[in-house]
Amino acid sequence: MTEQTPRDDAFDAIFGSDAPDTPAGSESASAGNPPPMSRREAREQAERARASAAPKPGTETVPDAVEEPADPPVQDRPARRATDAPDYPPREKRKRTGWIAALVVLVLVGGIGGGGLYVWNTFEPQIRKVMGWQEPIDYEGSGSGEAMVFISAGDTGIDIARTLKNRGVTKTTDAFYELLLTQGSEPVFHPGVYKLAKKMSAQTALDALLDPANKVERTVLIREGITGAEILAEISAGTEIPLEELQAAVADPTAYGIPATAPSIEGWLFPALYTFDPDLSAQDVIQVLVDRSIQSLDDAGVPVEDRERILTIASIIQREARHDEDFYKVSRVISNRLAANMNLEMDSTAQYGENAEPGTVWSTKEALESDNPWNTYVRPGLPVGPIASPGDAAIAAAMAPAEGSWLFFVTVNLETGETVFTNTLAEHDAAVKQLRAWCKANPDKGC
Repeated sequence: MTEQTPRDDAFDAIFGSDAPDTPAGSESASAGNPPPMSRREAREQAERARASAAPKPGTETVPDAVEEPADPPVQDRPARRATDAPDYPPREKRKRTGWIAALVVLVLVGGIGGGGLYVWNTFEPQIRKVMGWQEPIDYEGSGSGEAMVFISAGDTGIDIARTLKNRGVTKTTDAFYELLLTQGSEPVFHPGVYKLAKKMSAQTALDALLDPANKVERTVLIREGITGAEILAEISAGTEIPLEELQAAVADPTAYGIPATAPSIEGWLFPALYTFDPDLSAQDVIQVLVDRSIQSLDDAGVPVEDRERILTIASIIQREARHDEDFYKVSRVISNRLAANMNLEMDSTAQYGENAEPGTVWSTKEALESDNPWNTYVRPGLPVGPIASPGDAAIAAAMAPAEGSWLFFVTVNLETGETVFTNTLAEHDAAVKQLRAWCKANPDKGC
């Protein structure tokens, strides 16, 4: 006969009330043996046993286990209400709760083979609740390692909180943002690049951002996918070189080795983290960024005569795709549409040509119909030049498109960047409907 171990609330709280009592692999009672007693029957049997044993006054007998009779007299059971059944003494429940806790700890530390990982993955919320293990939202201490954090002009508290979390400085966005809400006066954050540590407490991160010593002077972080005008503004803010001097310095792109066919310096100012000597001129700074672009093009094996074309394709890839693995698919869509003599119809090019806000999901009618050299809805082929500064990954993707027959793509989840690639217009229209449904459900997330 299989022995049944009474369960308590702690067991059910962790594993669920429908979890089996019998261990996996146990056999059921054979036809020749009586069935096991229920817990109610066991308690009633124990009650009768205690009554007949008549313990001495002042003592309490608690059975460690209830032995099942060989043939329980089912027909002689007293007719009791459920409320008449005696409860186990509290100390027995505490004993079994402790046993459950010990079992959980034993499983989690690997005492029962690989079961610990399965139990944790399956029952983590219940285990945390029963054991009192609440997941903290903040790190402790001053952290370790190094993390460069960029704060842009106009960043709000929640923007900075997200940046810190994404850079691995704080554990969660809420840890830093909730700390800001408790401040008596709103902290003032100055744009720039700050050298912090990884896994810092929110308070330590706040103190570090407010300490001028942590701001890296004469350092400029150029982000991938932003325009030349935005880059010049970032350089001016980081180096204190007047914006007018930088704008004058890029008036003649050929002075930096850029082809005369390029309409401007757009796309040639490579995105990276730069630290400049204090005595560098505007021309010196621009040359550093252009040289870094040429280095990336050479590393990707781009022929000199194809540099402007590859930068143009890479800039579209950089603006349209969210994840590196999608860069190569977008590159293939561009290649397939060009080969089929189809207009590219990339919203990023229409928005750039109309000087519209970059990165918006839905382009305006004016932007889509504007007859300018960058608008690939109106003009066939590639735009006249790059629309932003691409990074290494986008340049590599422009040189090596993924294999595929896709002609369309659309990002259907702006939060995760999930993108659907399709071969037919009908499939594409279905994906666009999916995006519209997501935007309807998430109106405050970039739609």
